[in-house]
Amino acid sequence: MHDLDETDLEILSMLAEDARRPFSEIGEAVDLSGPAVSDRVTRLQDAGIIEQFTIDVDRAQLRAGVPVLVQVALPAESVETVRERVRGSDGVEHVFVTAEGDVWFYARAEARNVRSWVAGLLSDVDVEGYAVTLVDDFEWTPSVEGLEFALTCVECGNTVDSEGETARIDGEIYHFCCPSCLDRFETRYRRLEEGA
Repeated sequence: MHDLDETDLEILSMLAEDARRPFSEIGEAVDLSGPAVSDRVTRLQDAGIIEQFTIDVDRAQLRAGVPVLVQVALPAESVETVRERVRGSDGVEHVFVTAEGDVWFYARAEARNVRSWVAGLLSDVDVEGYAVTLVDDFEWTPSVEGLEFALTCVECGNTVDSEGETARIDGEIYHFCCPSCLDRFETRYRRLEEGA
């Protein structure tokens, strides 16, 4: 695995602003050809740094609704249930799990039915309480500028640098800080696979 350079970070930043931006346009900005940008993006995908390309839908343009931020306090055993239920709900745009184990989400709901909509989402789940806050203004600005990217070795937890290794094992990508960690991981992986 090679360290990300300034060009990689600039490409990531431009794709964060507009994932449909043509590689030729990005190439002009970073002084590379379109195919060279394509190669770098493919390498970033293969390394697991870029996982997917998404769109940011302004739901206000699609249907009426009141923007709300919902904070749900719940016991640890209910977090995954609530997160999956909320994630699959129509109108929910962003879901967060806090360090305290609460689930927060941003959504657009019908003005006259906000309380019943939230209660319906949380029915049959052990919930300690929730709060609904009306949102006056909302801005989502994803950025990769100023961030330090560091991959972690799956074997020992050290940071993967330019001396590191990347391997695809049974279709999954793994990063290692050194060849010996890769060897240990592969040996243990194969042993577990044979015992299964």
